[in-house]
Amino acid sequence: MTSIAKTVVATGATSGLGFELVKQLLVQSQPYNFILGARNTKAAQTAYDGLKFDNTKHNVTILPVELDNMKTVKTFAQQILETLGKSKIDYLLLNAGTGSKKTPAPQGPYGSKWCEQYLVNHLSQHYLTHLLRQKLEESRSRIVVVSSGAIRGVKDTSLLDEGVKPDTITEPGFQVYNDTKFIQLLGAHWWRRQLQGKCTVVAVSPGLIPSTGLSRGSAMHLPTDHPDAKSVPEGAQSILRAFTRDDFPEDPDQIFLTSWGEWWSKDVFALSLDKALQDKWSPSKEQIEKEEGISA
Repeated sequence: MTSIAKTVVATGATSGLGFELVKQLLVQSQPYNFILGARNTKAAQTAYDGLKFDNTKHNVTILPVELDNMKTVKTFAQQILETLGKSKIDYLLLNAGTGSKKTPAPQGPYGSKWCEQYLVNHLSQHYLTHLLRQKLEESRSRIVVVSSGAIRGVKDTSLLDEGVKPDTITEPGFQVYNDTKFIQLLGAHWWRRQLQGKCTVVAVSPGLIPSTGLSRGSAMHLPTDHPDAKSVPEGAQSILRAFTRDDFPEDPDQIFLTSWGEWWSKDVFALSLDKALQDKWSPSKEQIEKEEGISA
């Protein structure tokens, strides 16, 4: 009997950890239907064609999106829904991320009031979830948010507003990454509250992966000789656990799966449990569209 294909919609799956995770799923007996967003669709298609996977079992659709441009995120969501038709989304993987940069700018990409890292690491993927919300609820999807231990680098949440503006560069170079990943975690908590009883929301850390492209063109430096460093395949395995684990803690605030396969105690991410802070950094679809100049 042929298994029914599971559908995965993903950001950040055309290189690094995301690409490796899809690669690992493509060798499974379970059929998958992937819908992936990419800035460079041609390069992404070439990379996946090179895997020579069984395309009688699996399907990979690559659609264009620039996660620092909310207009393309809206188009991406529309194309996802058109591609799916009546099919459901089994998994929404929010994996895209970019590191910190040293050079301040008077405004963000495409005239945004936010820096690129905030747009890519949080706002675009938060907006995409809004746009897909009805389909996600109908599908009872699992939403996997690829987070980071860098959230522990946020010590004072009152500094977040200033830290994610395009004309502010904080030191050390990691801080804007820490800030935006922390805000992303706030959003994961918010979505878990909003979708309670309808979708499963899990945050997961892949661990310290020096050999990804995360620090490319940025002030970040990931030491390859760090004792906690993991390979890209190991990091992908950490994310894959978030696809399959069902032993969720009874406490709904305990959302975070570590790279060593344990549920992180809440004291590690206690600052992110502030519901007012979660609400503040989880703007509505309408608010995002107004601020980013997206027509209805």
